[in-house]
Amino acid sequence: MVVCGDDGLAHRLAAELRGVYREQVTLVVPPAGSRVRQPMVGRARAASAALLDRVVTAVNRGSGGPDGAAAAGERVVEAAEPTEAVLAAVGVERAAALALVYDDDETNIRAALTARRLNPRLRLVLRLYNRRLGQHIEELLDQAAELAGDAASGRGGAEADIATTVLSDADTTAPALVATALVGTSKVVDAEGLLLRAVERRPPRPGEVADPGLCTLALLSATSNDPAGAEGSEDSGDQGPRLLPDAAAVAAATGRGTVVLEQVAYSGPPLPARRGGVPPFGSLFSRRLRWSLAGLLAAVFALAVALTLVTRDHPLHATYVTLLDLFAINEPAHNESTGRQVLQLLSGLVGLLLLPVLLAAVLEALGTFRTASALRKPPRGLGGHVVLLGLGKIGTRVLTRLRELHIPVVCVEADPEARGMATARRLRVPVVVGDVTQEGVLEAAKIHRADALLALTSVDTTNLEAVLYARSVRPDLRAVLRLYDDDFAKAVYRTLRTAHPGALTRSRSVSHLAAPAFAGAMMGRQILGAIPVERRVLLFAAVSVGGLAQLEGRTVEKAFRAGAWRVLALDTAGRGDAAGRGDAAVGEAPGAGLVWDLPDTYVLRGEDRVVLAATRRGLAELLGRRRGAGAAR
Repeated sequence: MVVCGDDGLAHRLAAELRGVYREQVTLVVPPAGSRVRQPMVGRARAASAALLDRVVTAVNRGSGGPDGAAAAGERVVEAAEPTEAVLAAVGVERAAALALVYDDDETNIRAALTARRLNPRLRLVLRLYNRRLGQHIEELLDQAAELAGDAASGRGGAEADIATTVLSDADTTAPALVATALVGTSKVVDAEGLLLRAVERRPPRPGEVADPGLCTLALLSATSNDPAGAEGSEDSGDQGPRLLPDAAAVAAATGRGTVVLEQVAYSGPPLPARRGGVPPFGSLFSRRLRWSLAGLLAAVFALAVALTLVTRDHPLHATYVTLLDLFAINEPAHNESTGRQVLQLLSGLVGLLLLPVLLAAVLEALGTFRTASALRKPPRGLGGHVVLLGLGKIGTRVLTRLRELHIPVVCVEADPEARGMATARRLRVPVVVGDVTQEGVLEAAKIHRADALLALTSVDTTNLEAVLYARSVRPDLRAVLRLYDDDFAKAVYRTLRTAHPGALTRSRSVSHLAAPAFAGAMMGRQILGAIPVERRVLLFAAVSVGGLAQLEGRTVEKAFRAGAWRVLALDTAGRGDAAGRGDAAVGEAPGAGLVWDLPDTYVLRGEDRVVLAATRRGLAELLGRRRGAGAAR
């Protein structure tokens, strides 16, 4: 396995492949002094080849250290850019999979095109923020692989275990970040129309049995006073969370909270965005201006009626003459009756009053359209909302998910040109522009009335300072921080939990949440999403039963392995009616193509495709690459 990247996701992904899947990994990272990289735009290949193709390889068979030393089974290669020479030097021609997780989309695309040319049978995993572009790139690279397979072997490339998977760390982690911030709102995994929700339930009282709900996904730590500390980590032992427990473990788990599956049905399309450029007609004019226009219209009507009575003219013609007098384009009534002359003078006076009112209406309408596309300010009576700090890649995706769930949000961003500003305008979300570390910024976001705080800026100290200040204003505020260093996060949250035992505080690392999905894609399997359980991760994957001895030919009950995997649903999309297979007890969710209420006696067959929940090690054991690489495609 080859992993190329320039941030924490690359290191986390390499550790995932090494520790969970027992793969040999080559990690390509920039030199220690050049972590900040720029896109390769307009660079001359000949002039820069000597610098970019210089590769420094550091191999350390011992245990890894904090300074980037290689761990057992890992080869670290330092290179400024993933050029063709670098990819050839790390053995892409012989590799099973390549992950390109640079922060720059163009760099990943360039390297993917080069790698596909070097090895048409290579499995590619790309990190791209642009989802639409990612779909086109995925189709392009897969088509190139199929054509190369035709030319090489004279047959299609569909049988080869090759595929291109485009993932976004922002899309992968946004549901978990949203769910963590909201007590009472389920944790969500959403992939291609599939919506899974899980919710934490409090520990039952002594003598009571934990309610398993529809399905118990996990048992929380034995003590819940410090879920961000050691007991929620990977090596916390029996005191930590237990993923996918069996019925006996759930029945014996008195005093421990649970994570249960609450809803597993398709909820329809996401909330459509409001159009901010077309305000309602009533909002174009102020109330005073509307009354002025109504008064002028009443005066015109009264003048038309009076002219009809004085001249005995037809009402429509009298109205027409009144309008001509109003706009001063009618001939003077020299030889008319006195009443007609008086009405013409009054009409001219009303016309003079009409000019400033019309000018004011035009100016107000233009101002309304101008402010419709501007950033909104938090309304005065706002409360119970989520304060979101940072509108970068992660913050923008989280903002979109919050609005899809109809949750009120107030954003805080220091950069007026940030990536998510356009999204905030489109969704008409209030935004406070300012540095969150400055006095008065969080107050402008109504932090004292908020229910939760999501600190998702790219600076750890900024996130920490914001949460500490918010804690001084609201000691019971739910807070979620994005911190890079895991050891630093543990130390900070132990202190916060001790100082504020009644408040919910969680630390979330984007690389920690995204790495399992990227690793699963490198192994050739479809990861639908991940749900964090304290400091562990539970994966949801769609796999084919054929070729898996642990599933094929067994009932759903016998196929379940506690702490490893559990079959949740049967995918019937494109396979016809499930009832036609003789399983009358199986009912399909409308429009979802997934059967969730599988009976325990249902026998899994080789042609079945199922959705299962699994731990990382359980999924690695079930779908090991060397025992059937293409099983989960």
